[in-house]
Amino acid sequence: MDIVFIRDLQIETVIGIYDWERKIRQVISLDIDMAADIKKAASSDNIDDTLSYKSVAKRLITFVEESEFELVEALAEKICAIIREEFAVPWVRLSLSKPGAVRGSKSVGVIIERGEKPA
Repeated sequence: MDIVFIRDLQIETVIGIYDWERKIRQVISLDIDMAADIKKAASSDNIDDTLSYKSVAKRLITFVEESEFELVEALAEKICAIIREEFAVPWVRLSLSKPGAVRGSKSVGVIIERGEKPA
């Protein structure tokens, strides 16, 4: 199995359960691992033959910037659904963190995996 990845994709959004959080934009950070067979792209050297991390990032930036979730869990689930459904990714691991959300910590968040991990 090959993996196409994106690290520390930072996006501003409205997220949180507290009244003050609903009035501001906060940064979330995404680390994404996506199963992909890159053999064809490696052979052809053609972007059309691979999973484009740029296309995935652009789609997620648009979605997350426009969203207003309360929980990181709900946002993470929707992000994984977009990746799997719109980009035909059989397996994805997503780490979604909210930097500075808890005093004394660098960040907090969730890590989820969805789909079947190819061998």
